[in-house]
Amino acid sequence: MKCDRCENIAAYSRKYSGENLCSICFSDSIVNKTSRTIAKYNMIRSGDTIGVAVSGGKDSLSLLQVLKKISLDHRFTLKAITVDEGIPGYRDEALKIVEDFCKKLDVEHKVYPYSSLFGTTLEQTLDLRNNDKTSSCSICGVLRRRAIDFGATDLNVDAIATGHNLDDMLQTFVINIISGDTKKIGWMNPDTSQNRLRKIKPFCEIYENEIVFYAFTNNIPFQSEECPHMNEGIRTEIRNFLNSLEKTHSGIKNNMYKSILKISTTLKESNNSEWRICSKCGSECTGNTCSVCNTLANLRIN
Repeated sequence: MKCDRCENIAAYSRKYSGENLCSICFSDSIVNKTSRTIAKYNMIRSGDTIGVAVSGGKDSLSLLQVLKKISLDHRFTLKAITVDEGIPGYRDEALKIVEDFCKKLDVEHKVYPYSSLFGTTLEQTLDLRNNDKTSSCSICGVLRRRAIDFGATDLNVDAIATGHNLDDMLQTFVINIISGDTKKIGWMNPDTSQNRLRKIKPFCEIYENEIVFYAFTNNIPFQSEECPHMNEGIRTEIRNFLNSLEKTHSGIKNNMYKSILKISTTLKESNNSEWRICSKCGSECTGNTCSVCNTLANLRIN
């Protein structure tokens, strides 16, 4: 079977659009779609310095490479931010991969360990849960976001780019619905023009399996070992459910994503919450105390 855009042999079949693409045309389509998403939501402006949160996984490393490819046309520079949660036998592989990849792309890179920022590692915080049902992913997510924010300030960037893809967006939406946290849905819209620190998701309209293929076909090395805590939350079950729907109903993820944007926009317009200053650490938050301080307090960490 030939590529629909050239005479090469097709290597990827995009079921929701009916396209058959060779590796080169497929890679070009990912770069072009990312560029269009950035332009559509005004994610990056000329002269910006973008801090890319690079974990060592397929999404963040692919994002770093794609942004590097288009940085000249969009006139921005890159810096890489990596968070070390302190998970024994897991993070070491990723740190080495990210370090080498950043050197290859000539991108400044800095690591921010939980131990330095919070005086504790993720594993140590988990030992303090006792019978608390809070998942490790919930704790880690709160601390990781704060660590990335700290890195953004430390490196003086204009925006933070994360590798969240379309599948991540759908999963987060379902999680917020299940947990009853509809307020967060109002902040899912990719338009970050009103945010104090822009947190952009250039891959938000690209399927996860397409990013996997992009990483493989472009020989991007990424961490092979999965996080030992990844199955503690409900996200994996939701991912499998949505994938099963897409398998029998091609394009259903795209349709769901469009619906999420409409719902998010409506909720954001009706959200009257104002930014406040955390009474404990001085960070911006929507309540009296930020989620990081609340998390650490619940774990009885001074």
